[in-house]
Amino acid sequence: MKKVTLVLLLMMVSSIVISQTTVKGKVTDDRGQPVLGANITLKNSSLGTVSDFDGLFSLTINESPPFIITVSSVGFKSSTVDISAQTEDIVIVLETGTELDEVVISASRTPERIFESPVSVERFGIKEIKNTSSVDFYDGLENLKGVDINANSLTFKSINTRGFATFANNRFVQLVDGMDNASPALNFVLGNLLGMTELDVNSVELLPGASSALYGANAFNGILFMTSKNPFDYEGVSAYFKGGITSQEAAGDNEFYDYGARVAHKFSDKFAAKVNFSYLRGTDWYAVNTVNVLNPNTDRSDPNYDGLNVYGDEVSTNIRGVGEALVSKGILPAGAENLLPNQSVSRTGYDERDLNEYKAESVKFDGAMHYRPFANDFEIIYNVKVGKGTTIYQGANRYALRDFFMQQHKLEFKNNNFFVRGYLTDENAGDSYDVRFAGININKKWKDNETWFGQYAAAFVQASLAGTAPETAHIAARKIADTGRLLPGTPEFKKTFNEVINDSDLSQGSKFQDATQLKHIDVNYNFSHITNDFADIQVGGSFREYKLNSSGTIFTDFDGPIKYSEYGAYTQIQKKFADERAKVTASIRYDKSELFKGNLSPRLSIGYTLGEERNHNIRASVQTGFRNPTTQDLYIGLDVGRAILVGSAKDNLDRDVRVFDDLSGAGEAIVGSDRVTVIGRVAYENSFSVNSVEKGNPEASNVQLVKSEKITAFEVGYRGKVKKITIDLSGYYNQYKDFISSENVIVPLYGKVGDGTLSLLALKNDDFKVYQAYTNSDVAIKSFGAIIGVTTKILGNFDVGVNYTYTEQDFDKSKDPDFRTNFNTPKHKVKATFGHTSLFKNFGFNTSYRWSDSYFWEQSFADGDIPSFSVIDAQISYKVPKLKAILKVGATNIAGKEYFSAFGTGHIGSQYYIGISINNL
Repeated sequence: MKKVTLVLLLMMVSSIVISQTTVKGKVTDDRGQPVLGANITLKNSSLGTVSDFDGLFSLTINESPPFIITVSSVGFKSSTVDISAQTEDIVIVLETGTELDEVVISASRTPERIFESPVSVERFGIKEIKNTSSVDFYDGLENLKGVDINANSLTFKSINTRGFATFANNRFVQLVDGMDNASPALNFVLGNLLGMTELDVNSVELLPGASSALYGANAFNGILFMTSKNPFDYEGVSAYFKGGITSQEAAGDNEFYDYGARVAHKFSDKFAAKVNFSYLRGTDWYAVNTVNVLNPNTDRSDPNYDGLNVYGDEVSTNIRGVGEALVSKGILPAGAENLLPNQSVSRTGYDERDLNEYKAESVKFDGAMHYRPFANDFEIIYNVKVGKGTTIYQGANRYALRDFFMQQHKLEFKNNNFFVRGYLTDENAGDSYDVRFAGININKKWKDNETWFGQYAAAFVQASLAGTAPETAHIAARKIADTGRLLPGTPEFKKTFNEVINDSDLSQGSKFQDATQLKHIDVNYNFSHITNDFADIQVGGSFREYKLNSSGTIFTDFDGPIKYSEYGAYTQIQKKFADERAKVTASIRYDKSELFKGNLSPRLSIGYTLGEERNHNIRASVQTGFRNPTTQDLYIGLDVGRAILVGSAKDNLDRDVRVFDDLSGAGEAIVGSDRVTVIGRVAYENSFSVNSVEKGNPEASNVQLVKSEKITAFEVGYRGKVKKITIDLSGYYNQYKDFISSENVIVPLYGKVGDGTLSLLALKNDDFKVYQAYTNSDVAIKSFGAIIGVTTKILGNFDVGVNYTYTEQDFDKSKDPDFRTNFNTPKHKVKATFGHTSLFKNFGFNTSYRWSDSYFWEQSFADGDIPSFSVIDAQISYKVPKLKAILKVGATNIAGKEYFSAFGTGHIGSQYYIGISINNL
């Protein structure tokens, strides 16, 4: 028996040895230059490897010849090679291709060429990352067709397509290795502040437009996919370092540096692992716009001045009302109130640069373990991502995010036909604080509002009695009231500042707390290996649970975390016919949130390939999408100074309870007290529309509770190649229903709207509060646009690309004057690139140009005009083959003319940098 067992074991070992085949060789382009980073895989399998800096590769396969390997690389046409025997000297030549030959997954959740994708899709791969003229790959995405990047700060950029966006871009989804990269509490995509390290990026795909049929809620205006390098395919140690300066008129010249490392190792055919680390530090763009947002035609001499990047001056009151109160208390003589003008006066504010150190920092770490128990395409992955960052975020206010922390943990099971993944997102606001409330409450800690305004009114009366002109009396009154004011840079100011930013009670502090969590599960199965003779069929689904936990500082979760969940399921069928020239893709998805009715999201697309050489493709699609109201739309309860934000979930209306003790003297007489209690429900049930009050004819706002927003999107497009010219063009038309946005309303502190008496007296006596309600518009909102991109090679191998984007909205504001769509995108954009990867041996360069038309920016923080601007970026690179390194020197905004893409942010200056990357395949 022992002998029989031994013989069987020997036969098994012999079989394994015999079945292993090693293929070694080199990948070159059609000019004989090595192609690094080419993917060499066994056909219809995930087993593979990647060519190194010299184009060399080695692939061991547990099969006996014959079999087929596939070789592909971005910018080249894919090639298949028949392997009939073990070989060590194979040379594979890849023919130069176009971006239309690149393979994407996102458009249909299955691999397909961009050329025959059913919808618009953009790709940014390893080659583009290496050649970008931007400081990092994430900024380089701005050169893609139809893409907008709004710069919140040096390290926090917000990507958007097709309009309707703020920095809290709720209509755009960003997935990093399948995980949603958005903050579940603050509702914004974190850009690459806590995202992926540059060394580990394998590819970036971007789908503009609605994608809800496959990706569910909020995949509404676009979706960005970033995938990392698998350690089975990309081994070794790689590193990079960049350093340079940022240059801005307000901030001067400041150093920045960015470095990172990646270590990956394939321990066996079954186990591989990787770790990544990066660190960036610099100085953010200073925001120093002091325009008076209440009256842009005046300056700081205006008694009711409210500067855009000045905080604390939002606190204002009618100075005659203050005089009346002082007279009633016997502090001023009878009749003195008549010497005071019937106008509002604001407290003296602090510039943003006095309340924020403008430190920009990003620390990112991630690791992954990949296990293939059967040494085939079945893989188990555990992935952890941890990030901590310091930056500026602009929402309803400006927020200093200090040591903002987020971690994600993912467990995934997958092979070529299915995946099951679950992940957890956990965040912590760290030492973050609201810059506006820092200014407001530093003022209050030094001198309370009642005292300050009382001193101002008394000083104004005294100056008036002395015969001083009103303009001079205001200056004298402010000087008296500000006597002893805390001055930036003094120990007293620093002490008070630190007290305020570490206090989460917004009545006296500015810190916000957050420990919100999100849990998510995705499943997908592709039946194409079974149904291939008929059609490609996929099914899938998802589940998500939110756990809001801000301790009452953002949400109304003062009595404990708030939980709610949503789920969805989808299917897709894809069929080719007419000699595989025609392709029809049909998808449908059902999603349900426990707070709203369910939504169906169908998509139908048809594509057809023309020409003898099959190099022209036309496509048309129609799809619906939806987005659920965000966590803040539903459960926020936050006083941001200019307005009180109240979410409109039914169970949130009575959770926001506020006590106001700043009634006018007339109001106190009516109410019988100097205090009044108001619940959030009044914003929706007892409020005036702002527009009607401004016109002098107050009417009820009739704001409705928020519900899901829907879109119907139509798109047509063409992709093709005419000789050496590649053309990609598309046009779209979107119809929105129940468009979600916010609406400011005026809540009287006494009386019932429509009573004809008390509520109108409240308006007259300035006894009201501005609330921001979350709702939907009944007005038809539409958007449309067109994009055309042309790429080619000229004068040999110089790469040239030009694209143009037209975007427009159709919204009749007169039908809903208080509603804001936040379209926030230019009507016209032009972008161009010019470069050469090998101008001469080991030397290359790339330049990019962007022009943006002027547009109007709307956001709860502030509205304003964005002037048109032009930007030129450039870089030169040099390869050092012996070190497997690439040196790069570059600059962004070379012309140095500062610009901004959102009203209220710091103006963007120039960056000059030098960098080196080593062994970065």
